[in-house]
Amino acid sequence: SLTKICRLMLTGLKSLVRKATSIFASPKAQTYPIIIPRSDHSLSRQNLSPNAVKVLYRLNKAGFDAYLVGGCIRDHLIGVDAKDFDVVTNATPEEIHDLFSNSRLIGRRFRLVHVTFGREIIEVSTFRAPSAQEDSASKPQESLKGKDSARSAHGIVLRDNVYGSIEEDAERRDFTFNALYYNVQDFSIHDYCGGLEDIANKKIRIIGDARQRYQEDPVRMLRAIRFAGKLGFDIDEETAAPIKEMAHLLDHIPPARLFEEVLKLLGSGNGIKTFHLLRQYGLFKYLFPDTEALLVSGWKRDDLNPEAFILQGLENTDKRLQTGKTTAPYFLYAVMLWPSVVLRHEEFQSQGMPATPALHQAASMVLDNQVASTAIPRRFSTPMREIWDMQFRLPKRYGKRAFVLLDHPRFRAAFDFLLIRELSGTELGGLGAWWESFQFANENEQRELIKSIDLRANDKEGPKKRRPRRRKKSNAPQRETPEE
Repeated sequence: SLTKICRLMLTGLKSLVRKATSIFASPKAQTYPIIIPRSDHSLSRQNLSPNAVKVLYRLNKAGFDAYLVGGCIRDHLIGVDAKDFDVVTNATPEEIHDLFSNSRLIGRRFRLVHVTFGREIIEVSTFRAPSAQEDSASKPQESLKGKDSARSAHGIVLRDNVYGSIEEDAERRDFTFNALYYNVQDFSIHDYCGGLEDIANKKIRIIGDARQRYQEDPVRMLRAIRFAGKLGFDIDEETAAPIKEMAHLLDHIPPARLFEEVLKLLGSGNGIKTFHLLRQYGLFKYLFPDTEALLVSGWKRDDLNPEAFILQGLENTDKRLQTGKTTAPYFLYAVMLWPSVVLRHEEFQSQGMPATPALHQAASMVLDNQVASTAIPRRFSTPMREIWDMQFRLPKRYGKRAFVLLDHPRFRAAFDFLLIRELSGTELGGLGAWWESFQFANENEQRELIKSIDLRANDKEGPKKRRPRRRKKSNAPQRETPEE
């Protein structure tokens, strides 16, 4: 049964942790790599992507070293289903590309190869070494297969295509538990930086000096938060110490890259915990500056508590993802930015602007401000606007409007958004329950639901009575009214 399988996996993981701990406690603990033979760990080819195994074997057959690396090994050891299987090798990107007809070269910052098997993509990278600027004094340049590296004025790595050995590659990884390598030739796990010990201790520890590594790539600060939220691990003290001070470096990361990071951070099923961690470490304001400013200001309305609304939205998203359902990226962003839209909408209306133009202006202003921090593609910003617009249209259910709204392609998302508003404390007069009934009623029942609405009480913008036409004044003499 599934329960027995889970128990066996847990027993195997506990055994591995005990063995890893005993290894690190021994006098040989400082000797790397620590190699865990197949008999001492639970990771087998049955746990791996068959396509990733094909890539490994083909690289080996062509005379190259090849390993699975990072997340797929880490996740298996802590009992999480692995989704991405990354391969690392001593073959150059061009050699990899020549070997696989179903591959393509990608990236300038990091030269990679994507090997495609239907919908599955196996990412293959080449062992990386310290960049030429970083290591010119300590290593002869002849030992490097490539010297393509560059940094910005702030020290951020713009390009890193300097190739080296597996030992050098491990040192260039971000966190210790991501420097674990699986060798398909003998099915062993190689630990180069103490990742097994940190998994046993549930610690997130960066490889090398934290300040230097964050300066090279500030997104590593976000990754530390993401792993803390996803895995339930604690961030090591030295790893956490510089984050608040160096958070401003995120301003120098391209908005398109930060957009993808936000989706990983808040769309992984652990959004609430991650949200609190981002704010705790001073990173949230560099991802959602308007939202953070609004939260810090304490602005509220009788019908909207911004923090309660965001947390309710993240809770709903977490529940969906944890039950195997999906959520659209635009919905997550629509939740995070809604309080700012409401605030701007209120401001424009106070200036005398009608409700609908005020909403459109508010949405444009909020989106324009947001894309300076995290780029939002038009294919996402358009449905976001539609969801916000539907919040003002859903109360208008008279006549045929309810049927028109029900057929709107964004109705379901807008309805879910409406429920989040109600659950977070916004009083809408039972609007969510009405639409819940209307969706699943037959046509006669739907018409009765529409008739049951008190238009004057629940819909101030209901159909207005026609004014009588004014008669044109005639030039003919008016008849005198007889006196009574």
